[in-house]
Amino acid sequence: MSVRHFLTLRDLSVAELHDVIDLSIKMKAAHYAGRDEQVMAGKVLAMIFEKASTRTRVSFEAGMAQLGGHAIFLSPNDTQLGRGEPVEDSARVISRMVDVVMIRTFGHDQIVRFAENSKVPVINGLTDDYHPCQLLADIQTFIEHRGSIKGKTVAWVGDGNNVCQSWINAAMLFDFRLNIACPKGYEPSSALLAEAGDRVRLTHSPAEAVKGAHLVTTDVYASMGQEQEEEVRLKHFSDYQVNHGLLSHAADDVIFLHCLPAHRDEEVSASLLEDDAISKVWDEAENRLHVQKALMVFLMRESQ
Repeated sequence: MSVRHFLTLRDLSVAELHDVIDLSIKMKAAHYAGRDEQVMAGKVLAMIFEKASTRTRVSFEAGMAQLGGHAIFLSPNDTQLGRGEPVEDSARVISRMVDVVMIRTFGHDQIVRFAENSKVPVINGLTDDYHPCQLLADIQTFIEHRGSIKGKTVAWVGDGNNVCQSWINAAMLFDFRLNIACPKGYEPSSALLAEAGDRVRLTHSPAEAVKGAHLVTTDVYASMGQEQEEEVRLKHFSDYQVNHGLLSHAADDVIFLHCLPAHRDEEVSASLLEDDAISKVWDEAENRLHVQKALMVFLMRESQ
């Protein structure tokens, strides 16, 4: 059996994605009941971070601990990757010593090259192009609060960044409509939009995007590596804040998600972020923990 990787959502079939989310929900219930199964006993996760992280590091590290395994944190300062060792060579060595690898980096090509030379499953913890683990947690959160996302309408308001592009993949796989509102010049990949066809609609009007939406989500205006653009981006995105006023155009039972960290009163109003009746961001953040546990178990099982 070949090694299975998770570099984008599309590395798993629709049925497999649902299996991972179903397992995550079961693992979450087991954790609250104090019945975590030590299915990772004796297993080791290597976590390679070239981008800073809070949720990704804590969720993967805590997840391995809850399942009886161990996680190793590796930064460019700790490894030969930071001194110019080819990605291919690092992959060949590291994958002979651990059971699964998670990478959080800049260029998506880096993680593709690593996976091509790895003997164990590789998980995308975030690249400049995609953030698939976040989408697993987001879909799980919607399912927990509103049921199936199939046939629903999701609105993305903000930059056409890596999370937005993963939402496009999700729309094609989970069969929902995605409306994207972003300023001109900040659109997601044109090739990805073309591939999605009428499953995704692009607009420059936030109100138009959220009309009738069952889920509205956003992200910071300047992602990691774009800090020098922050002042310019604040001007371009000044009309794109998600707040109670904007959500008045959405469905009555709309929920709000944000991958965090959030800049209160920039991309989202502080009052909406803290409105527990609509905002499910804390459940969403916790679900990273459980869905990544399920993902690791799935990938390792399928790669045996």
